[in-house]
Amino acid sequence: MTEITRTFNSDWASPPGDTIADLLEERDWTQVQLAERLGYTTKHVSQLINGKASIGEETALKLERVLGSTAQFWLNLEAIYRAQLARLEEQKLLQAWVPWLDKLPVKELMEQGMIPKRRQDAKNKPAIVRDLLQFFGVASPEDWEEVYVGMRCAFRRTRAAQSDVGAITAWIRQGEILAERMDCPKYSKPRFEKAVHKIRTLTVLDPQECMPLMQQLCWEAGVVFVLVPTIPKAHVSGMARWLNPHKAMIQLSLYGKTNDRFWFTFFHEAAHILLHDKKSIFLDEFEGGEKLESEQESEADRWAREFLIPSEYDADLPKLKSQESVSEFAELLGIHPAVIVGRLQHDQLIPRSWMNEFKVKFDAGVLKLGANPYIYLH
Repeated sequence: MTEITRTFNSDWASPPGDTIADLLEERDWTQVQLAERLGYTTKHVSQLINGKASIGEETALKLERVLGSTAQFWLNLEAIYRAQLARLEEQKLLQAWVPWLDKLPVKELMEQGMIPKRRQDAKNKPAIVRDLLQFFGVASPEDWEEVYVGMRCAFRRTRAAQSDVGAITAWIRQGEILAERMDCPKYSKPRFEKAVHKIRTLTVLDPQECMPLMQQLCWEAGVVFVLVPTIPKAHVSGMARWLNPHKAMIQLSLYGKTNDRFWFTFFHEAAHILLHDKKSIFLDEFEGGEKLESEQESEADRWAREFLIPSEYDADLPKLKSQESVSEFAELLGIHPAVIVGRLQHDQLIPRSWMNEFKVKFDAGVLKLGANPYIYLH
């Protein structure tokens, strides 16, 4: 007897009983005769043929002795059939979950290559649902709600009415995927403190130079640093979190970033890692508008502000009214002049239109650097 293989058809599932029935026809046996040979009731044989009774190890061995082939053959047919039934049931669920797509940035995730590109029509939407479940690593939209929407986040909220939870969770998940690829040493607070001080000296470098160095310094201290392209409506600036008790992550989007904002955001997130608990997820939105801050967010702001420009120099800031004075002051502190300009503008010591030529735009091009494929998301 030759081995039989069956391919899955999206509209129906073929039980092993079809093969049994074919063999009965070849031998001109009745179900009653087969029941006698197997030692089963006629009803049980009928259920085997109709797929209502499953083929276990004992039945597979009996079929091997009575009808031929191997027990493994019959068990394989049973497994294929049950998988087909499960897939048919899944198709029904995927169809029922199609409205979930309205909550997610499907088009943007396709454009970024996070999920396969498909036409968003009725025929393809169940497959898109499956793609997104695989992307998020969850079994159902309800599990997505539990894992991602239910995350305990501390927001530096700025555009709450415009922020989209689906876009934010998609951005968060992209960072997780990158971090999962990076097996870094266990977190060491002393090493990270040293790394943060070294990274402060990198503010004077161009993005192409400083990004790989930042990533390496963080990695050595047990902190994964990743850049993930922003997703429209997410308005996400940065995030600090612990992936497990021994591995922290800083994730930045470059959303609206010039280098003054980039550096402040990075050190703000670093402050969360150094100062705050390992259970919270600190998700910070793009600056602008009224902030609704927690004490931890305010503390991280104060730490980054002091770290970049120590308060002992506060009296000198109002005197900085020219490019030359800003450049000299930046050289004294060992940081990029744009950081000084950003502070002066924030404190309303100079108009926002002044000295913006010091600022360097950090954009999506930074994400395409090839120094380390694990930090950059293509």
